[in-house]
Amino acid sequence: MSDETTSPEPDEQQRPSALLNHDAQERVEDFLLAVRGGRPWFEVLLETVEAWEVPVEVTEEREYRYLYGGEAFDWLVLAQRLCDAGADAGLIPRASVDALLLEEQLPERMEEEEFKERIGPAKYRAHLNFIYGVRLEEALQLSVELRIQKERGGGLLAHDRRWDPMNDVFSRIYGSDRDTLLHEFREASGRLQVNRISLTELTDFTYWLFKRRVTVQDPARVASDTRLAMLTLQDLQELKRARTGGGVVAGANIKIVDTVAVPTR
Repeated sequence: MSDETTSPEPDEQQRPSALLNHDAQERVEDFLLAVRGGRPWFEVLLETVEAWEVPVEVTEEREYRYLYGGEAFDWLVLAQRLCDAGADAGLIPRASVDALLLEEQLPERMEEEEFKERIGPAKYRAHLNFIYGVRLEEALQLSVELRIQKERGGGLLAHDRRWDPMNDVFSRIYGSDRDTLLHEFREASGRLQVNRISLTELTDFTYWLFKRRVTVQDPARVASDTRLAMLTLQDLQELKRARTGGGVVAGANIKIVDTVAVPTR
């Protein structure tokens, strides 16, 4: 999928992009300086996560978007930014970087409360917004897609190339097809209506779908869908733990509850 030029979020319009990039680069340089001084790289990384204030950063190579909807923080994208800089400088073993970024496996065992303390309560709330609003929403879409495929019969799928399962998934979850909802999202956020979508816009769209779902749907339906998504996400986490030999997986330990997480600033 190709990247596209999109209108910045309101909070990004408050400061010039050059200043944002300058502030981000200063944080990266401070991170590298501390690691060069002998401090453990992951300890410094979490401190940098707590202090980070830049919602999006554009370098010569790519765009790094850390904040979605002004309240959902993807800390692993920031970890990638810092780890890549550290690995390029020869300060972090590439194997450790790959374990964190590809397998989401922390380099040290850490309870959830300690993780919360290390990145600070504000960043942790924003991190949970991302887990519930993006990862959980993706898990809900996956669980519904698998259910629809089962209903249709696996043997039909190989011969029905015209069928797009995601339209059925979106209609079942959100009450409308994907293209209609994407148009509504872009219109509401002042984005271009084009025939492509970048990964960052897709993440923004997913978070918007989550907020729309918990706002417009019946609470009982929201709770039921959320529980289904949590079960699917837990299954995915267990598969990841098994693949990594029982290592500590980055992010929140999602527990099945009867309430729904609502984004909080």
